[in-house]
Amino acid sequence: MVRAGVAVFAVLLCLAPDVTAQAQSQKPVPNPFPDPFQGTPEEQAACRPDSNKYCRNDEPDSLRVLACLQRNRTKISAPCLRVLQSHGQ
Repeated sequence: MVRAGVAVFAVLLCLAPDVTAQAQSQKPVPNPFPDPFQGTPEEQAACRPDSNKYCRNDEPDSLRVLACLQRNRTKISAPCLRVLQSHGQ
């Protein structure tokens, strides 16, 4: 009984690298629910310097970054401030 369990375990160990390789070669599934707080590429570019400067510890959580940018409203650049204002923030 124990030998059978050891044999099964040994077979599983031999198969594990193959399964891992298959999993790594698969393409990621796109997120069907895009993050509504991420903004357009242009908006991201406008706020990226401010996000990197003031909100690095909050990345990549977009809600925390948004809250951080709101807290630092008086310090962020004019382009990023326009992005926040255009979204009612």
